[in-house]
Amino acid sequence: MNITISKTDSVIRTVIVDAVLLAIICIVPAISHIVAFPLYKLNPMLFCLMAGMLLVGDKRNAYLLAVMLPLVSTLMSGMPIPVKMLCMIPEMLSVVAIFQLLQNYWKAFPSILAAVLVGKVVYYVIKAFVIAPAALFGTSLLIQGIVVFVFAAIFALLYSKRQ
Repeated sequence: MNITISKTDSVIRTVIVDAVLLAIICIVPAISHIVAFPLYKLNPMLFCLMAGMLLVGDKRNAYLLAVMLPLVSTLMSGMPIPVKMLCMIPEMLSVVAIFQLLQNYWKAFPSILAAVLVGKVVYYVIKAFVIAPAALFGTSLLIQGIVVFVFAAIFALLYSKRQ
């Protein structure tokens, strides 16, 4: 059975996925207050970006999400603070760009893992120049490493199944 999806259906699906991901990222600070756990330590922005990359699969949309997720979250919820948002946008753009470059040469897991690690380096380099280096790491590197590894593994598994 051959199923075709029209361009209009694809655009509608993309808009719905993006709207849901933007809504999720805007309510994360409120949920953090309700459950009394700093959910930002689990990197929900990265999770939503990767979910968008998986669910939509459009390169242009991935770049749009990389900019819109931190920007909309800051405007709607005040989190992250504007200075950190300005550090996060290049991080997210780096993740998208590096993944799209590496996926042509490597399997999904090393591609996304390398992309996220490069993104983290970009984030911390920018943050070191913008914010005092003494306040560089708000979340322990161990927790970040675990989260990145788990997200990369889940992404790679789902990405491989999508192919």
